[in-house]
Order: sequence, then structure tokens, then C-alpha cells
Amino acid sequence: MKFDPAANRKIEVTDSGLAVLPGFCDVHVHFREPGFSYKETIATGTAAAARGGYTSVCTMPNLDPVPDSLPHLAQQLEIIERDACIAVSPYGAITVGEKGEDIADLEGMAPFVCAFSDDGKGVQDASMMHEAMTRAKALNKLVVAHCEVNGLLRGGYIHDGTYAREHGRRGICSESEWRQVERDIDLAYQTGCGYHVCHISTKESAELVRQAKKDAIDVSCETAPHYLLLDDSDLQESGRFKMNPPVRDKSDREALLEGICDGTIEILATDHAPHSAEEKAKGLEKSAFGIVGIETAFPLLYTYLVKRGVLSLHELVRLLSDNPRKRFSIETDPGQSVWDLNEEYAIDPADFLSKGKATPFEGRKVFGRCIDTVYQNKSVWQYVK
Repeated sequence: MKFDPAANRKIEVTDSGLAVLPGFCDVHVHFREPGFSYKETIATGTAAAARGGYTSVCTMPNLDPVPDSLPHLAQQLEIIERDACIAVSPYGAITVGEKGEDIADLEGMAPFVCAFSDDGKGVQDASMMHEAMTRAKALNKLVVAHCEVNGLLRGGYIHDGTYAREHGRRGICSESEWRQVERDIDLAYQTGCGYHVCHISTKESAELVRQAKKDAIDVSCETAPHYLLLDDSDLQESGRFKMNPPVRDKSDREALLEGICDGTIEILATDHAPHSAEEKAKGLEKSAFGIVGIETAFPLLYTYLVKRGVLSLHELVRLLSDNPRKRFSIETDPGQSVWDLNEEYAIDPADFLSKGKATPFEGRKVFGRCIDTVYQNKSVWQYVK
């Protein structure tokens, strides 16, 4: 029997601020194993996820080896089986080695993956993406895209906006994202393939997805907490503010908030992307792209969206748990997470279970402490004061 997240949702909040919520589902995480275990492992990543109230995650394929065939995928599946404390559903790559030259073995991997993605890279060739969508459609699998036109990047590393101009920084233009979203929506229309856009950051991307939904194209998208809560006026000269896509203009942030309120953006994911301290200590220009977020997502969203009346708690739970499970056909029971919504504290990366510590929200005051996460009737995280 398939799990119906809406029918099984359980939300209880006591007068003292203790909340019992379903476990969350993050469809966009980088747990770095196999290949880059110095950044993160399945064990540390799932422990961090459990601390953040998550009981299910989907792991991106920029690994070594890239899961582009069943033998390569099997290496990751073995580690997941051995070390994961929550449900982990891997992605299969769209192209061999994520190089954009040949289609990966989609058919061989299909029974074992949540969807197909070349996350971290946009598929540049439209005919190749068309073929991938055609084959994914036959397999009843989503194509999930990091949208980026390489020819428009021009060596940028933050948003091409006010901060970049005032500080002499090379910017990444918004068109590099939305132009490929536009192309892929047209390909989804042509093929009938289910299509999901990763971490949208621009107002144009949101409007393209909004119109595609009105046109009954099978399209969905996600954004992440940092795109809702930060813009380029918040940037500092630190690698913990560097991610791809970058945080953009205030008007983009406002458009994304509108998108989650009107249902255009139906999923909130973290793009949890840990790196070593050395890789993130080289400033905006030279640090690696990526920040961590799976341990801070709910407290940030609860504090700055729910407590401020932008969303209700029920609406936030739909974005974090119900909608991603439904869209990605994740049928595991979510279990539950228990939160003390009244506890206020400052975000301290030293407390993280993730190996990655780089967050632009370091020191930010938030409400909401996860005190227990239960998966498969077993406590996988408990807070001890």
C-alpha cells in the first residue's frame, strides 16, 4: 500500500510550545560519499539530517564514481544500507560522469533511484536533454535540473547586482538560470516528462514555472531557505556566503516568497553542500560553492516565516514533508519530529553534526529546537541539554 502523506499528516502543538510534526523530506542534499568523505559521509549527513527533523533525503550524484550506471550506483547503495540512520534515496546521473556527452544508463538505475539529475551542472545540449526526458518519461521518473547556461557565467561567483558592482566582484547573471529553465519547460511540454527545477533563485524562474503550471505542464520546483531569507545586500567577504546559484536581489527574494505563498514553489529543500574548512576559508572569489543547511532549515523558516505570519505551521510542513514526498513518490512513513518551538538560541556551527560548518546564518537567533526524531519506530536523534 502506498503511503499518502496528506492522509497521514500528524501535527500537534501543546500550550507549552511542544510540537509533534511529521519527519521532513529533503530532495536536495550532498552527502559526498563515495568519493569525498572528507567533506561529509552518509553517516554524518544522515545524523545531521535527523538532528534537523528529517527522516528522508535524496542525495545528489556529483560523487566519485558518479552514479551513471548500476555498478557505480551500487557502491553508494552499499554505503547507504550500512551507515544511514534515516531513509536515503539516491539520484542517478543524467549523463555519463555528469559530463553532458552521453546519456547515462537510466534504464539500469531506474528501480533504485528517486530521479535523474546532473546537479551541479546544467545539461547544455538541448537534444541530449530531450532524449533524457523521453527515456525518463518511459521509466516514470522525474528529470531534476540544475539550470545553468555555461556561456552566460563569465567567471562569476556572486549575483550580478549591487554588491558585485560596488565591490568589484564578477557576477553571475540571472539569465544564466532562467534561460535554461525556459528551455527545459519547453522540452517537458514536448516529451510529457515530469520535470523539477532545483533551487530556483530568480523572479524570472518563478514566473516561468508559474506559467507552466497554468499551461498544465508537469513541472515543479524548489527553493532553499537562504534564497527566501537573504539577498545580495546581506553578503560579506566570506566563503560562507558563497553558493550556486547565488543569493540575488531583494526583488528576487520577494518574488520567491510570493511563489511559496501562491503554490508556484511547492517544495523547500536545503541544497546542503558541505565542504572542508579549508575549502570555505578562501573568501568569496576562491572558496568552493556551497553551504550547509539541513540542521538549521526548520528553525530559520519557523522563526522568519511562520512567526512573522508569512506561512502557517501547517503550510510549512506541507513544503518540507508532504509535497516533496508526493512529488518524488517517496513512500516511506515519515515518522515524526518533536520540537520545542519556544526555545530561542543562536545558530552555532560548532554544534553541527555535519562535517560542514559554513553557513551564512552563523550567530542568527532562531526559535525551535528539535528534541527528538523518530524513524521506523526508533529514535534517531535526541537532544540532551
